[in-house]
Amino acid sequence: MSILIKNSTILTQDDSRKKIHGDLYIDDHVVVECSEKPLSLEAEFKIDGTNRLVLPGLINTHTHIPMTLFRGYGDDMLLQDWLAQRIWPVEAKLDKKTIEIGTQLGLLEMISSGTTSYLDMYFFEETIAKVTEKTGMRGFLGFALIDFDTPEFESKELISQADQFIRRWRNNPLISPLIAPHSTYSCKPETLQNALDIATKHHVPLHIHCSETRDEVYDVEKKYGVRPVGLLKKYGLLKNETILAHCGWITKNEILDMKNVGVSVAHCPVSNMKIATGGFAPVPELLDARVPVGLGTDGAASNNTLDMFETMKFCALVHKNHRWDPTILPAQTVVDLATRGGATTLGVQHSLGSLEGGKTADLIMIDLKKPHLTPLHDPVSHLVYAVRGTDVCTTIVNGAPLMLEKEFLTIDVEKTLEQSQKIALELTS
Repeated sequence: MSILIKNSTILTQDDSRKKIHGDLYIDDHVVVECSEKPLSLEAEFKIDGTNRLVLPGLINTHTHIPMTLFRGYGDDMLLQDWLAQRIWPVEAKLDKKTIEIGTQLGLLEMISSGTTSYLDMYFFEETIAKVTEKTGMRGFLGFALIDFDTPEFESKELISQADQFIRRWRNNPLISPLIAPHSTYSCKPETLQNALDIATKHHVPLHIHCSETRDEVYDVEKKYGVRPVGLLKKYGLLKNETILAHCGWITKNEILDMKNVGVSVAHCPVSNMKIATGGFAPVPELLDARVPVGLGTDGAASNNTLDMFETMKFCALVHKNHRWDPTILPAQTVVDLATRGGATTLGVQHSLGSLEGGKTADLIMIDLKKPHLTPLHDPVSHLVYAVRGTDVCTTIVNGAPLMLEKEFLTIDVEKTLEQSQKIALELTS
């Protein structure tokens, strides 16, 4: 498939962060050329980029996509009350059909708001993979391990099922399977070791919640004599290709340990603030230590949206406010976190995260002809402080348009919204 975008402002996000006004040509899933000179080429899709901003697709490095069905169900509650009274009882009712509908809803929201890749951790990951592939989205899908039965499998089956899941999907062009032990407080050391064995055997990344709350850190330390990062280090899970979600309660010494082994972090500022965990990832220190950092929304149950533009703005503001320093995370750094940083976090910086010749064509277009985006002095500033997910007009993944000028090409919007509303009410009734 070939696509020619004409007369647009292009943020390449390459090493020099080059901005050009010109044309972009895609052929056979890859970016062929970004040119300031007009390109006269034939293409299956020709897109007028006038008053449009083109940039690499956003990469969501932590979410639980079917939990979009729980959006707004149990807001303004303490974390343990929220889990025990709302989330766990509803999750017990999940089946393949509800997961399929919840995944479709999450994908619809991500496509509409500019996300082209996402890292997931949940149950029924096989069903999530099938829906994601059918939709044309790029998914890095973590098969969750935990020390109790899930709605899909008994706990004793999870290791073998995870192994099979990775074998089935490891060579798919859109789906990259991962192993995802839930956390150090919900997985005993034997489970963590089994997860490491699978990741090592199949050479896949490992994704785990880590030091999200103060209680988690204290409870793990009381039980095992070390904090969560120390426990992961003890059992070999603190390694290259491990992605830690949250890290709101980590120390400078732990950052040094993370730096030394090449661990990455998924920062979820909106969810952390809404749940009021009291801490948030020390992103400036992580970046100073050259620890790769990406941005995540977390699930829509604890964020309420999957809008990465909202997450970018919160990321910038929360750190400025906390440090009393408006320069601490400038707009360009935050855009990097959502694109290049996400790609590096997932270990795919060679193919994603920027628009350059030979890289995979995952990109989005922003409609700049909006009151809240006028005037335009600096497009990078706008992306962080002014753009909303609803300003995305076109989303392209792997060289194929999933949304073109607000028209969805791979999802039935009305059917998805109708089914999602119905099944959500059934689950929570």
